[in-house]
Amino acid sequence: MSSTRQQTPITFEQSHNLTQIFGADGTLAHRLPFFNPRPEQLEMAQAVTQALNNTACAVLEAGTGTGKTFAYLVPTLLWGGKAIISTGTKTLQDQLYERDLPTIRDALGAPVTIALLKGRANYVCHYHLDRTLMNGRLMGRDDAAHIQRIRKDLNHVKRGDKAEWPDIPDDALVWQQVTSTRENCLGSDCPNHKECFVMNARKEAQSADVIVVNHHLFFADVMLREEGIAELLPAVNTVVFDEAHQVPEVASIFFGQQFSTAQIIDWARDIQAEGITHVRDAADWREVKDVLERAAKDVRIACGTDNGRWSVAQLPDNSPIWDALDKLQTIIDDTLKIIEPVCERAETIEQLSTRLEQLSEQLTQWRELQSDDMVRWIEAFSHTVRLNATPLSVAEPFTRQRESDHPRSWIFTSATLSVRNDFTLFKEQLGLHDAHTATWESPFDFAKQSLLYVPNGLPEPWDRNFGNIVLQKIFPMLRASNGRAFLLCTTLAAVKRYGAWLTEQIDAYDLDWTLLIQGESSRTELLNQYREAKNPVLIGSQSFWEGVDVRGEALSLVIIDKLPFAPPDDPVLAARLRVIEARGENGFMAYQVPQAVINLKQGAGRLIRSETDRGVLMICDSRLITKRYGGRIWQSLPPFARTREESVACGFFENHFEGGQA
Repeated sequence: MSSTRQQTPITFEQSHNLTQIFGADGTLAHRLPFFNPRPEQLEMAQAVTQALNNTACAVLEAGTGTGKTFAYLVPTLLWGGKAIISTGTKTLQDQLYERDLPTIRDALGAPVTIALLKGRANYVCHYHLDRTLMNGRLMGRDDAAHIQRIRKDLNHVKRGDKAEWPDIPDDALVWQQVTSTRENCLGSDCPNHKECFVMNARKEAQSADVIVVNHHLFFADVMLREEGIAELLPAVNTVVFDEAHQVPEVASIFFGQQFSTAQIIDWARDIQAEGITHVRDAADWREVKDVLERAAKDVRIACGTDNGRWSVAQLPDNSPIWDALDKLQTIIDDTLKIIEPVCERAETIEQLSTRLEQLSEQLTQWRELQSDDMVRWIEAFSHTVRLNATPLSVAEPFTRQRESDHPRSWIFTSATLSVRNDFTLFKEQLGLHDAHTATWESPFDFAKQSLLYVPNGLPEPWDRNFGNIVLQKIFPMLRASNGRAFLLCTTLAAVKRYGAWLTEQIDAYDLDWTLLIQGESSRTELLNQYREAKNPVLIGSQSFWEGVDVRGEALSLVIIDKLPFAPPDDPVLAARLRVIEARGENGFMAYQVPQAVINLKQGAGRLIRSETDRGVLMICDSRLITKRYGGRIWQSLPPFARTREESVACGFFENHFEGGQA
């Protein structure tokens, strides 16, 4: 935690006059050289203060450039008591802890302590690091180099957080080997308990005034409390959800149920390592591992060759998946019988036995679940299968949680929560019927800084020639902008197709562009490469639609291939639409269109990030123009200038960038 500079503290009475803080001659203007007063920011801070005064709930949408972070931080710090700030991404979580919170705290002279808390998968575990080094379980030269680097730095890092090794990719396999899970953590029995980074982070959070978490950790803690386990996060007076548009989806995960064959495969590899180390004579541990791992992989084989999602209601009784799950359950039971006699010989074996029992119970619960409020579905990935039970609505359980604890203020904020200032969908998803709502437009001059371009001559997205024509339409735009673009796709298949085609064009025309394609490197690495490249083009899907901040001419063109409607065969979506239509409503207009608007606003929000940014947003979907709901969608976007003419769109770069091109 950064040190606190000595400033004259602002008293609680002064906080009622926020103009003294946010005004042109106010505290922030005097103490922060980069601060620019904005009326929208002041109004939002007043709305947050009102919610704090009334111990109420507020849903606040603030466009890019409003300064919403400071607008909720100032009242939160001045109010006192304990507060949780929950974010949707680790990037924003780190930014709040490292930069924004210390900046505001020091400017206000507020005597508050700040803690950062992430899920345990973000912290290096001393025990698992030592065990991995001892067992030599890593594969590949890169992993070996990564683990040596982690071991070398371990006594010098502050938090043991993955973020302290930025040069090791976030998705590197080594992280799975050197971090713990709730299931395999030894707790107080661990020989490294006193130096444990997770425990130290929790202790700091318990004593801090402001704790920065992410949505997944927040709801994981909610579920622990439901199970009667001591809560991870302390009782607080204020909860702020930044990037709140993600909350309904994250809540659905934690209020539902999940079981993955990947958990069984991980367990099988753990039992082999621990069995050989502690009870070598008790069984052929390699065989135990192989049999269980094979049964888990057979579940994936039973799903067929393609990845996909299927509702249980879609699967026939004679589907191969059921026999594969029966076999897996039997082998799990047999494995428990093998390890039961030797549990007392080693604590780690006993812990693994408990962990497998819990996995067996999760599998049984999923198979036996009968609930009109939940939809059971199966998701097949390249190598594993996940069994899901997702609530049709999280409004009831989330409301129950909000009302079960002592009264507190709840603030939900994002740049994308409404459809033309209508918050109905978001409020219904979380049961926030009593919430105060407000929205502030971005202070940026979109009509001058940007252009929305929907090309003429586009077929419907389901037309077999759609992809080819989109490529014909986007290439002149990429030439006009000289790269410096994001191509945001709604499917991974489109990412691969457009990536292959653009690779050919770059070679054919000998273009000085750097093409970056999702899947070729980690998300963090791709963004770093983008920022360093001269004329980059990045092609990505959902993970690049939000939480990405590239300012200046480096990103001058954002292309979106289709309106981001969820796939109509998605099992959870289909079940939710049936519920809506059973009430006599139009599911498409009541749910799918508003959800698409929120997602589209996120993608469009990548383009203009500052007062000096300029660029073109190109949406290759004629439904924005031809369908009645299209007007509702584009009217929810910022007030871009608009055109359908290629010459006008290409001319934007000649007219707005020095030298004719971006």
